Amino acid sequence: MDMNNINIEEIVKQVLSGMTGNAPAATASAPGATSAGIPKTARVAMLTDLEHYELKEFPIPPVGDDDILVKVEGCGICGTDAHEFKRDPFGLIPVALGHEGTGEIVAMGKNVKTDTAGKPVKIGDKVVTCMIFKDAPEITMYDLNKQNVGAADVYGLLPDDDIHLNGWFSDYIFIRGGSFGSTFFNVSDLDLKSRILIEPCAVLVHAVERAKTTNILRFNSKVVVQGCGPIGLICIAVLRTMGVENICAVDGEQKRLDFAKRMGATHTVNFKDHKGIEALAAAVKDEFGGQLADFAFQCTGSPVAHANIYKFIRNGGGLCELGFFINGGDATINPHFDICSKEITTVGSWVYTLRDYATTFDFLKRANGIGLPMSELITDEFPLEQINEAHKTNLAMTGLKIAIINK
Repeated sequence: MDMNNINIEEIVKQVLSGMTGNAPAATASAPGATSAGIPKTARVAMLTDLEHYELKEFPIPPVGDDDILVKVEGCGICGTDAHEFKRDPFGLIPVALGHEGTGEIVAMGKNVKTDTAGKPVKIGDKVVTCMIFKDAPEITMYDLNKQNVGAADVYGLLPDDDIHLNGWFSDYIFIRGGSFGSTFFNVSDLDLKSRILIEPCAVLVHAVERAKTTNILRFNSKVVVQGCGPIGLICIAVLRTMGVENICAVDGEQKRLDFAKRMGATHTVNFKDHKGIEALAAAVKDEFGGQLADFAFQCTGSPVAHANIYKFIRNGGGLCELGFFINGGDATINPHFDICSKEITTVGSWVYTLRDYATTFDFLKRANGIGLPMSELITDEFPLEQINEAHKTNLAMTGLKIAIINK
């Protein structure tokens, strides 16, 4: 599959076309492999129609030798969840969503000894799953050249089956071994909010690693980050933890720009204060003392924003475009003025690799260690019973990161 000429909707459709509708039957757990207090059933927030979840109750299946049962503690709402909630682009309804989740192992099969990175796991450990799956033979944990998308199913984006406990918007999630084997990680040394932020943070760790391949991004680089939603704010945090000191955030909401400064931005520009791209580019240049940026990160998902960002970058500078997880439409640029005559080096970034996922754990520890307000990215918390309200709050964009927290 040519990863350069395919979008997320096509990938998911190809993935799902190769899957059967029924999950493999689970076998009984080994004696002593479960903890006390596991109920017979679990609630699952099932998306049954556009913009409508229903809480459904399903039996918890026996845990097989290679399986893990996790009691869900929380899960963030992602942009992918928003797309599915609004228009079901992958044709999955009815579906259990939620892939930014974390929880505690309450039962596990006798063959489960370590996580994907080789770290021992036991009952009571806190874990997360990853969108990269271990049944693709070319994917290994520490191979530097591995691809950034798996060849199997994704928990939180699975078609419904006989198990149903397939997403993190639930009381329990059933992580299956064997041919359904997910990559998962023991993250017991991180607090709940940090664990919920792992998946989106991995996207930015990967983006900055892609940017570094240009050999333009350095400690003393002047960097523009366009878009101060959760992705842009996390981008600023990753840059700051890596020692980049001169960061200008561009957005149209003053509250987000104020938060950007708390995350490490040294300058901010509100595009609503400037009419036209030339005036906006001049404002960015002024913030950098009369010079354009050495490097820029485009985090908005807006084609217009992509077309504009070249104006912020100096001759010989670099750009990382990471704002388009799905097809967001075409952007109009002038190849001569925007790329060729300025000799701009551009990289695209999409999702992450397993190495980036593991690196993210240390990024979060470093960000917390230097006092960046990572946990404050989660501005709204809802119980599972209010999942419809949570998604509508996410669509309203009144906060930053919205999360479902199980009490």
